[in-house]
Amino acid sequence: MLIAREPEGDGRSGADAVPSPAGGVRKILHVDMDAFYASVEQRDNPALRGKPVAVGYPEARGVVAAASYEARKFGVHSAMPSVTARRKCPELIFVPHRFDVYRAVSEQIHAIFSDYTHLIEPLSLDEAYLDVTENLKGMEFATEIAEQIRARIRAETGLTASAGVSYNKFLAKMASDQRKPDGLFVITPKQGPAFVEALPVKKFHGVGPATAEKMLRLGIETGADLKARDRAFLQQQFGKSGPYFYWIARGIDEREVKPDRVRKSIGAEDTFREDIHDVEAASAALQPLIDKVWRYCETNGIRGKTVTLKVKWGDFTQITRSKTAAVPATSAAEIAAIVELLLLPMFPVPKGIRLLGVTLSSLDHDDEKDEPQLAFAL
Repeated sequence: MLIAREPEGDGRSGADAVPSPAGGVRKILHVDMDAFYASVEQRDNPALRGKPVAVGYPEARGVVAAASYEARKFGVHSAMPSVTARRKCPELIFVPHRFDVYRAVSEQIHAIFSDYTHLIEPLSLDEAYLDVTENLKGMEFATEIAEQIRARIRAETGLTASAGVSYNKFLAKMASDQRKPDGLFVITPKQGPAFVEALPVKKFHGVGPATAEKMLRLGIETGADLKARDRAFLQQQFGKSGPYFYWIARGIDEREVKPDRVRKSIGAEDTFREDIHDVEAASAALQPLIDKVWRYCETNGIRGKTVTLKVKWGDFTQITRSKTAAVPATSAAEIAAIVELLLLPMFPVPKGIRLLGVTLSSLDHDDEKDEPQLAFAL
């Protein structure tokens, strides 16, 4: 277990002494379970412990939902096609997902969180932001709260979690990635700006592969390079994300932890090493994205009516096509059918496709519905 503590002296107050936008003090945690789905399977089946495990199905059209750390050493990761994962790791053990179990464990973990604060913003079953500024235990130091939470997760679930402690959400998220697995890392206000400046932009939370590639073309490789660009330039190049990039390059993120955060859409996209030109390759590339969107729906009990297909061409121009059904989708196959209706009219394509994305919106939660679900009306 690796822990990075605040330095001695005034650094001890670190994440515990930064002004918030309201002039108070912000203490933000980001808690992220380690290889959550795969770790639950290894916990419940001792024969899997210490072995490369993938949650998913090994079929040709299958996709890896999660990979154990033993599998990650071979380059296996979530959203990877199962055939690719098997090729990278011939000894890989596939196990079917058990989302009901993962959801139950997640509820245990969130019950632990709620003993310390009501300000919990879940991002998924396995990670969340916590604002412990005014915590329910009356504890002074955010790091001690993080240590207690991690210890309780281990004792009550048999699983490990990594945590980041900082004075805003962006840096707390970045901190939680520093000591995985089973680690804790702190970024203090004094450390924040220098930490961001040294960080490659491709590792920034909120900078995807396509944006990182564009930044690289603009000569922006690190946080320091990003900080050197003015706000007008960033807004011109990256639109509404420009101001966000401008501020996080300075270690500033004033977003609040929102316990009632409502997700408006669920999306997944992928940028390809080589442009795609034929419909068969495009369909194959879209299936893992559809599966990823549907896994989130299943995990969180969410359904949606509007399916949007995003296509970015080789020259970086892009188009979107959408279709809204009368009732929410009830399976990945229904989403795939809509995507196919949107995709086929584009072929033959005028130029190569460098990126494809699928988004589901007009969302509803399962428990908000009493009537039976009907099939998509095509």
